[in-house]
Amino acid sequence: MRVILVCAFLSSLPLSHACPKECSCNSNTKVVDCRGRGLYDIPRRLHSDTQELYLQDNHIRGLGSMAFREIPLVRILDLSNNSITSISPTALLGLRTLQRLSLAYNSIRELDKRLLGPIRSLSHFDLSHNSLWGLPGVMGDSLKNLSYLGLANNRLTRLDRSLLDTMTRLDSITLRNNPWRCDCQLIGLKLWLETYLFKGGVVDEVLCTQPEEMKDKDLQKIPYQLFHACMTTSYHYLFANIHHLESEKLLRGHVHGNHAHPSSHSLHVPMAIGEGFGVGGGAGGGGGAGGMAECETKQKHRPVNLRHAIATVIITGVVCGIVCLMMLAAAVYGCAYAAIMAKYQRELKKNEELAAAQGADHATDEKEPLENAIA
Repeated sequence: MRVILVCAFLSSLPLSHACPKECSCNSNTKVVDCRGRGLYDIPRRLHSDTQELYLQDNHIRGLGSMAFREIPLVRILDLSNNSITSISPTALLGLRTLQRLSLAYNSIRELDKRLLGPIRSLSHFDLSHNSLWGLPGVMGDSLKNLSYLGLANNRLTRLDRSLLDTMTRLDSITLRNNPWRCDCQLIGLKLWLETYLFKGGVVDEVLCTQPEEMKDKDLQKIPYQLFHACMTTSYHYLFANIHHLESEKLLRGHVHGNHAHPSSHSLHVPMAIGEGFGVGGGAGGGGGAGGMAECETKQKHRPVNLRHAIATVIITGVVCGIVCLMMLAAAVYGCAYAAIMAKYQRELKKNEELAAAQGADHATDEKEPLENAIA
């Protein structure tokens, strides 16, 4: 009987006061610490009001659907240094207040575009030391409030600029130790980095691994002339340049002298087509042609220089304005001259009529004395 009463009492206890036996829980700070406990799965019977969950240094291999449904109020979730290879698209469903998420030091190859779902409060997202080939572009809506993004030590060869442009509050990003392919499709990242650094952002480095002639070179220090071959075969360069000029126009109204990067004081725009990545004859073109097939030139021509075009339009406008002013001045002068001449002609005619009248009167006066003398 006593056993039944004890079981009934224990079952009546709220689940919020439970704590997994593998973890240590602090009801005051609402922190659950499960680090280094040899776990292969997410522990159950977690506090429903848990705000911080630490699961690093375990052997968790995957995250199933709604894996954290018991802790909808969690703000910090650390899953670093596990063996995660797969994540369900709905693994984080319901975590609307999540602010910090660490999936570093795992074996994740890809992320589903639905993973973050309605999460809008995420400010810290660490994906470093994985095997990621890329990030879904549509994930940007969930990264608008992100201040830190860790992408170091992955397998990234390129990064979509449209995704980066959504992160308007990003303060720091790590990109080192990725096999960046510095071809036409990476020009968008180069332009974004200039704008980002101009606004005071922090980034480590982007070292090229392909093509061979660009190996170990920092993307930020590669001259734009080396991207000119892309103009004839790819639209990525043109679109990236347009976005870059729009960003430059916006930045001119917000000068951050103390945070400006030394290389970003002059935002470059390519001037002419010259060299390409291995484009041209000779032995040097062999390795570059293989790595830059999509950027191979077909016909050399001078690309439209937007700055020169804008300067030409401005100069033309100024010249036309000066010509219009000169024409207006000439018209005013002509009207004034015509008015003066008309007035002069009227006065001249009036004087002639007056002189003729005076001459007639004088002749009459001379004729009368002569007639009187004859009489």
